[in-house]
Amino acid sequence: MKKGIHPEYGPAKVTCSCGNVFETNSTVKEMHVNSCSACHPYYTGKKTFVDTEGRIDAFKRRFAKKG
Repeated sequence: MKKGIHPEYGPAKVTCSCGNVFETNSTVKEMHVNSCSACHPYYTGKKTFVDTEGRIDAFKRRFAKKG
C-alpha cells in the first residue's frame, strides 16, 4: 500500500435509532444508523412495518375515488 493516501482506520461508535450503541472499526469515527441487529426484523424474528412518510395512506386516498 502507498503511504499517506489511505484514511485512518480505527474504532468507531455506532448509534442506532433504537438506542443501541456499539463499537466497531471504520474510517468514520461516529455513525448513526436506522436499524441494527438489536432491532432489525431479520435478526429479531418480529415483523414490523414502518411507513414514516404516509405513502400507503396517500396511495389509498388517491385510488379510493377511482374504485
